[in-house]
Amino acid sequence: MIEKIEITQRFNFKRLNRHYECFTIDFLSSSAYYKISERGSGDKFLTESSLCDDSWIDILVDLRRKMTSEIHKFDFKSSDEFLHKFDELKLFDEFKSEEFSYFEKIELIYSCNVIIYSTDKFEEYSFKTNFPEKWEEFGRLLYDFLGFDVLHLNYQKQIVTPLFFDIKKDGVYLDGDKLKLESIEFGHYQTYPYDIPKPRLMVNFRQMRVDGYIDKELSESDVKLILDLLERYHVYMWIFDEYHNKSNVRDPDDLEGYDWYLEMVFEGSIIWHLFGYNDYPDTYVHLAREVIELTDMDLLEINTIADGDMELFEKFGDSILD
Repeated sequence: MIEKIEITQRFNFKRLNRHYECFTIDFLSSSAYYKISERGSGDKFLTESSLCDDSWIDILVDLRRKMTSEIHKFDFKSSDEFLHKFDELKLFDEFKSEEFSYFEKIELIYSCNVIIYSTDKFEEYSFKTNFPEKWEEFGRLLYDFLGFDVLHLNYQKQIVTPLFFDIKKDGVYLDGDKLKLESIEFGHYQTYPYDIPKPRLMVNFRQMRVDGYIDKELSESDVKLILDLLERYHVYMWIFDEYHNKSNVRDPDDLEGYDWYLEMVFEGSIIWHLFGYNDYPDTYVHLAREVIELTDMDLLEINTIADGDMELFEKFGDSILD
């Protein structure tokens, strides 16, 4: 018999603006509640530049507002119906968890951990990109049971994960249609002594401008070049673990080094976001070197990467690109 289900979700937006929540459904006490000790700082967020997209702010503020100390009560009948339907759903049958720690060297925009406590066993399932096949059905089941969107499926439609989007080497697709890229923002900054992260480069395709370390109007050939680089080095695919071989086998030499983030926003304010703690996806160095050739500037700061790490990036990046 299932006694308790804990659903822990983490959202990462724009550098230091993150949301972490743990929602518990306790069938022994017929109640559900948030562990508000894990709550963020209310409606506050780190002030960001408005030069790029800021659609993440409303999502973050609303996520934090929805975490309250309210205890949601339910009766035995509704509990029994929910558990029966959950058992029929077989949510985690043939599901393969993704292993990750609380502190990841490369963090995605979304990650989730589900723990199921039963009378005679304990089950734990974790994922970032490998969503359970019936995750949407589970979300609707929770909505019918508790009356609100526990899994934030509405906001999941605005962040690029494989739940609703098809992510390919040449772009992000929704219902078979390739989404138009509207902006890119990249930041790279030193973590010690502590530095507030600021954008290094902002590309706005709507205004046809680049701001930051490069300040210029974009031409059509510039746009084509940028889009070609993203495709050539599989940047859209960086959210998948198959592009994190280096970070999974070796820690950086300098753990107090440099952090970075990359955000892309597509039409409809759909957000693709990746955040790194002094480590990078496998093809990052290959992209950075071509950027140096094109601009004579080390915009991606590969001069901060140690030689031993560089050799591994070359090895794993070459393997992917070949």
